[in-house]
Amino acid sequence: MSDAPTPAIHDLGGASRYRCTPVERDEAPPDAFGKRVDALRQILAQKGMMTVDELRRGIESIPEADYFTMTYYERWLTSITTLMVEKGVVRPEEVR
Repeated sequence: MSDAPTPAIHDLGGASRYRCTPVERDEAPPDAFGKRVDALRQILAQKGMMTVDELRRGIESIPEADYFTMTYYERWLTSITTLMVEKGVVRPEEVR
């Protein structure tokens, strides 16, 4: 029996299904949605309402069933929304 923890959904290092795939070097810039989410993250960070570590924790806690159905910035927004609810900045019913 191993004491090694089960990897979380974001921990893909060494997973055989992700090996030997070319690195995409011509990544497209963020679309308007991505830019808005990033702006929101920056504003919340500047106001001391969240940290990058909290953002990452929220992303890492997204259930596997949802994680791979979301885009990069949808994961960010899910994390930000969850964090703002946790901190009482918004109520769950205010988030649609």
